[in-house]
Amino acid sequence: MKAIGPALLASAALWACAPQTPARRAAAPPPAAAPVKGEPVVPGPPGRTQAPAATYTLDKNHSTVVFRLNHLGFSHYTAQFAKLDGQLAFDPAHPDAMRVTVSIDPRSLALPTPPAGFRETLLGPTWLDAGKFPEIRFVSTKVDRTGPNTARVTGDLTLHGVTRLVVLETTFNGGYPANAFDGARVGFSARTSFRRSDFGVASGLPAPGTNLGVGDRVDVAVETEWNSGKPTGK
Repeated sequence: MKAIGPALLASAALWACAPQTPARRAAAPPPAAAPVKGEPVVPGPPGRTQAPAATYTLDKNHSTVVFRLNHLGFSHYTAQFAKLDGQLAFDPAHPDAMRVTVSIDPRSLALPTPPAGFRETLLGPTWLDAGKFPEIRFVSTKVDRTGPNTARVTGDLTLHGVTRLVVLETTFNGGYPANAFDGARVGFSARTSFRRSDFGVASGLPAPGTNLGVGDRVDVAVETEWNSGKPTGK
């Protein structure tokens, strides 16, 4: 069985939108209670945040980039990359101005119980060619808000030495300000898809009219958390 490792990202990379205040409300919600010292702060409802505008760093322990491709028409082979990094310029008052950059190490490709030599093949010259192209990178260029907590994030995806525009359908999951235990934190989910052949990765494509191979379309699911860093003096 063959599969391709290009996921992407990214993100990240993620993916930038923010809560929207409804034009009209029957009554204003009560103010959030101040956190009790010694207790962690819990995120509010999805789409709301008290997290401040700041530069946030990707929380690598709570972020994933998972991808899948059709295999012989029988299943969607699923795998992921384990090493991610990134930065997010977050501003809830100006979501259209948000920007995100995500970097993925293709050599961190994680596969479900691969047969001997399979992972090496995917990282080799006929697939990801990770020795020659050691980074997959997403850099956002535009954020178009689509709802109270959703946006389309357009950006440049560089994979296998080729850069093309991709669009991530992104959901803002909420956030909270810095506290005694943690820096300010925000979370996003994102989805995208692209054709791997557009990035010069065409090995194993099915012949026209058949499923005998590995599909061209790569579906990517991104889950990210971002942190502004520990509060000063905490």
